[in-house]
This record gives sequence, structure tokens and C-alpha cells, in this order.
Amino acid sequence: MMTNLFSTFDPSTSYKISMNWISMLLFMLIVPMKFWIKNSRIQNMMLLIMEKLKTELKMSLNNKSKEVTLIMISLFMLILMNNLLGLLPYIFTATSHLNVNLAMALPLWLSIMLFSWTKKTKMMLIHLTPLGTPEPLMPFMVMIEMISNLIRPISLSVRLTANMITGHLLMTLLETSMNLINTPIIMVQLFLMTFETAVAFIQAYVFMMLMTLYISEVNYDNT
Repeated sequence: MMTNLFSTFDPSTSYKISMNWISMLLFMLIVPMKFWIKNSRIQNMMLLIMEKLKTELKMSLNNKSKEVTLIMISLFMLILMNNLLGLLPYIFTATSHLNVNLAMALPLWLSIMLFSWTKKTKMMLIHLTPLGTPEPLMPFMVMIEMISNLIRPISLSVRLTANMITGHLLMTLLETSMNLINTPIIMVQLFLMTFETAVAFIQAYVFMMLMTLYISEVNYDNT
């Protein structure tokens, strides 16, 4: 029984062992299709999405790094699958928790910072003072740029968490108010379901592209 509105995002269950986090592994049941004689529609859709993402990443990264492209596409698919599975009944939405999203954003951001400050220190120091900044404002610009760099993983995580929670809360509110079959409420629920499906794609894409832009700022290459 739901004790409060946010209890739907509670990672605990009625069992002695919390089983909700297993939802992050459910996508593995539908992704591997190597033994199919012919590609299914799900696999064809995933291959089409991956090809589109490869094109986008090549334009953003402006290099031939296959490793970064593979990491970003894998990150996109992980977030997308968890977002979509969270829309199904009785499946825990892992991406609605800040600790999960922070665990994805923080290591990637930290690796970018360690690489850029150790290998390209001069370039990073130059980025702290934008071109054309007046001399009296330079100390303040350095502080602002440093703070903006430090909060990047937090902003990425909070953005994804907030967007996933908002839609689920709206649907939960409508569900609690629907005591009888009410056609307008059902139509609103269907609209919200369609809207949340689009949000699942958009938030996965935004998370991936912002991380890609952070990588492109340090001119990442394999040489």
C-alpha cells in the first residue's frame, strides 16, 4: 500500500532482499538476438538508432575515436532501456534515483577532467578565462568557470532524475484520483504515457550529447 506520493520510487520491497534494482538488467532479455535467423523489428530499430547516433557523434567529436563513440552509444542505450522499462507496470525505474544517474555521470566526467588537466593543462587554463574578458573580471570568470565545471555531473544527474520523476508523479496522481472508469482521465493517462515515452528518448539523448560535448571540449583523440 502506498503511504505517500514518493513511495513509488522507494527501492525497498516487501521481501527481505531488495529485488527492484534487478530492473536494470531486464533489458538484457531483449537486446541479445544473435540466434535469430532474421532480425526482429526491435533489433532493426536498435540498429537504426545506433547508425543515427554514430553520425551525430562523428559530427560532435570531429575525430575518428571509435572508443568514445562506443561508450556514448552504450550509455544512451542503458539510459533509454531503463527509462522505457520504468513505464511498464510493476517495474522499478532505476533512472529516477539520483545515485544511479550520478554513478553514470561522475566517472565519465572525472575521467575527462583527469585527462584534460594532466595532458592538456595549458588549454584548460586558457578555457578558464574566455576571450575578450576584461582584466578586472578575470578572477571572477575563473571562479565561475571552475564552479560550472564542477557542477556538470550534478546537473546531468539532477536533470535526468527530475524529468523521470515528474511524469511518474503525474500518472500516479491521476491513478489515485481514478476511482471509477473515467474516460477523460484515461485519455489523459494515454497522452502522458506517450509523452513519457518521448521524454525517455529525449533525456537519454540529452545525457549522451552533453557528455559528448564535454569530451569534445578537450579535443579528445587517440594520438
